[in-house]
Amino acid sequence: MADPSELLDWLALDFQAGGGDIKRSIKQIAMSAAYRQSSKGTPELRLHDPYNQLLARQGRFRLDAEFVRDNALAISGLLVPKIGGPSVKPYQPAGYWRYLNFPTREWANDKGESQYRRGLYTYWQRTFLQPSLLAFDASTREECTVERPRSNTPQQALVLLNDPTYVEASRVFAEKIVRSSKKTPDQIQTAFRMALQRQASAEEVGILAKLYEQHRVHYEANAKDAQAVLGVGYAPVAKDISPAELAAWTSVARAIMNLHETITRN
Repeated sequence: MADPSELLDWLALDFQAGGGDIKRSIKQIAMSAAYRQSSKGTPELRLHDPYNQLLARQGRFRLDAEFVRDNALAISGLLVPKIGGPSVKPYQPAGYWRYLNFPTREWANDKGESQYRRGLYTYWQRTFLQPSLLAFDASTREECTVERPRSNTPQQALVLLNDPTYVEASRVFAEKIVRSSKKTPDQIQTAFRMALQRQASAEEVGILAKLYEQHRVHYEANAKDAQAVLGVGYAPVAKDISPAELAAWTSVARAIMNLHETITRN
């Protein structure tokens, strides 16, 4: 196999030939066969090239902080892909800025399409970085960061389960799941295809079907709990789906959104 340094030499020459066009070079890389391949490796590859120095498979890593949120919004259909414009303020805990002085400031959650803009446009406050971004290792920009760390902490799971952005996205995602079919196994398969681009295994279907049934029974007996889940976020709640069913499928959607696979680039 060729030395990886030869690829870097070729890319450098191609960048020069393209007149230093950065956008063209990024597209060149993203459209290449090497970049588009799967991260799944064979036993032979893992044995002879454990660090993937020969680029025989795709790299696998957790999405950057901004993309974790973007991905959840995209799965649900809430993401607004509009490019440009001023910063926006997605959901943030009340009182998070209470120690900011000179002058004192308050955070007001945006409504409408501004709530669902890409993470790139989230208002950035040094030392008081938006909590969801901070949980997934976004830099505070107080100093130059050559490479972000990628941690794996319990706090991240709590964000994916409880942050209003992800609860709301799961609820809207659940509406799409409910309308996709009348049979629970088929609905779960649809959810996996939309979120993970693959089929769910028989074991996964069984686990999530059991989760759905347990939560449906609970929400039918506890209407206030169902309303509490469905009341998270500004997106309107579907009126043609029973609250207990929608809340139960929201629980399933939250579980899928929380999977390591969902927030991992493969």
